[in-house]
Amino acid sequence: MAIVPDTKDWTWTLERACPECGFDASEASVEVAPELLRQQASRWTRVLSRPQAAERPDEMTWSPVEYGCHVRDVCDVFSGRVRAMLTEDDPTFADWNQDAAAIAGNYADAEPEAVAAELVSAAESFARELEEVSGDQWRRAGLRSNGSAFTVESLVRYFMHDLVHHGWDVRMD
Repeated sequence: MAIVPDTKDWTWTLERACPECGFDASEASVEVAPELLRQQASRWTRVLSRPQAAERPDEMTWSPVEYGCHVRDVCDVFSGRVRAMLTEDDPTFADWNQDAAAIAGNYADAEPEAVAAELVSAAESFARELEEVSGDQWRRAGLRSNGSAFTVESLVRYFMHDLVHHGWDVRMD
């Protein structure tokens, strides 16, 4: 059994392979992020077409639909953060509580087909935005509400892990 690093310290996800999903953000090139987004979105459409997509595997684990809603929203949140970093000097990102978002967005009752379409749209929009980032823009900075510092590059690599990890969460393959 793999030992998962302290999840309060997000930096481990940028320094080594995740012991659960295997994604290694330290070796990931941000230039492949748009294609990864598109590939993952396509895979999510298959996950969300499963007959049991709305069923939780247990009481404490989100259903694939709930994870799909989360991934859709993560695309939007990270897109907004990248835009802020590219257009503002050292922005501080608003706090985003994923559990509160799940309740407010009624993830548990979402329709799988609608979530799939929305996820593909959000992923494509973010992929297009990332295709426009170049040169020194990758080094632009921003802060999480807790003070954690990111560059566009580190934020995108962190996002890439999140994207792949949630596919692992629902056993995408």
